[in-house]
Amino acid sequence: RAMDSYRACDNLEEEDVNPAKLKSHRQRWNVRPSEMSKKTLNPIRAIVDGMKLTPNPEKPMIALSIGDPTVFGNLPTDDTVLQAMKEAIDSHKYNGYAPSVGYQKSREAVSNFYSCPEAPLEGKDVILTSGCSQAIELAISVLCNPGDNILVPCPGFSLYKTLAVSMGIQVKHYNLLPEKSWEIDLQHLESLIDDKTACLIVNNPSNPCGSVFTKDHQHKILAVASRNCIPILADEIYGDMVFPGCDFQPLAPLSSDVPILSCGGLAKRWLVPGWRMGWILIHDRNDIFGTGIREGLVKLSQRILGPCTVVQGALESILNDTPPEFYQGTISFLKSNSEICFSELSTVPGLNPVMPTGAMYIMVGIEMEHFPDFQNDVEFTERLVTEQSVFCLPATAFEYPNFFRIVVTVPEEMMIEACIRIREFCARHYRPRSQDSHELDQ
Repeated sequence: RAMDSYRACDNLEEEDVNPAKLKSHRQRWNVRPSEMSKKTLNPIRAIVDGMKLTPNPEKPMIALSIGDPTVFGNLPTDDTVLQAMKEAIDSHKYNGYAPSVGYQKSREAVSNFYSCPEAPLEGKDVILTSGCSQAIELAISVLCNPGDNILVPCPGFSLYKTLAVSMGIQVKHYNLLPEKSWEIDLQHLESLIDDKTACLIVNNPSNPCGSVFTKDHQHKILAVASRNCIPILADEIYGDMVFPGCDFQPLAPLSSDVPILSCGGLAKRWLVPGWRMGWILIHDRNDIFGTGIREGLVKLSQRILGPCTVVQGALESILNDTPPEFYQGTISFLKSNSEICFSELSTVPGLNPVMPTGAMYIMVGIEMEHFPDFQNDVEFTERLVTEQSVFCLPATAFEYPNFFRIVVTVPEEMMIEACIRIREFCARHYRPRSQDSHELDQ
């Protein structure tokens, strides 16, 4: 009887794995990319990859397009930062897994560094992330569902759209005003809000604009968010990278009720973008986020188990021991290069640079009607590479046509040479409009 039962089971298993039956379900290989992967698009890559970038072989290439301050080797991080990393490695304490939200000691180092009486922070209010990009991804993921929408600046950092669209989240662009040093068009911003708006992203200081909002303007932004009960994702990766005479004011200390997830990291201020150390600061003094958002961030952080443990081990020393002269030296260089660029290009017919007050970028407007050889900013910058071997990023990549962005981290002599070449290029292609010619004749 036992043997009969065995045979019966054996026959049943044979029937279950009958190859003919299996084939009827799937006849051929059909492995396809996921919908999420198909919806993931980096606008900068899409535009740059489509450009015909063939430099002039008689002129060395000057790339003013890459937002990485380490590219040319002229802006090294401080020795104290390197020493902190060496000590962390030599200690042999940071070779294993850390909690997904980061070591408690490292989280407390960040909270102590950024805490202030108006916006106090504790270690539990900090989530350590793999760069500021992951901080932004976690913040969007925890606040938004598919079908929701988020409000992002235009022009603005393209990653916001890349992340949101891949998650099925609609992106609505609110305008920045170049004539007002890239302040937000608050009326336009508020007109975009509806019952599906889950988050407002505020980037200050700005990439790509290099602008820094005043305290008064930030109060007005907070008033819009407060009236409409919209939480804010504050992208402050360039925080404190502002020129002398201008003050950076973090958004959270100005908020009386609006909950804020502030995203930052080591990348730009400490000039180590490849170290991939970022953070989210949870500002929620009125307990509007409650436990749900905090728990959600912890769960989401567990998908990749947090940032590099060695950098976490060095973090306290990096934050506390980096000398003020290091920051000041970087800022002084960026301001000097920005002034050179602005001064040179503001006298070029057909170009309208907007002087930055922080970060590491300058936006330059193109009066396209004076450059009939080109249909748009993409063609303009493409030919600039072909003729002058200078590559600036067309602002179409930031949803803002007829501008281009210059990165001001290049060595000074390269910046001067690039401006000379841009002037030469514009002189060759500039055409006065007919009424301009008529006025000159008179």
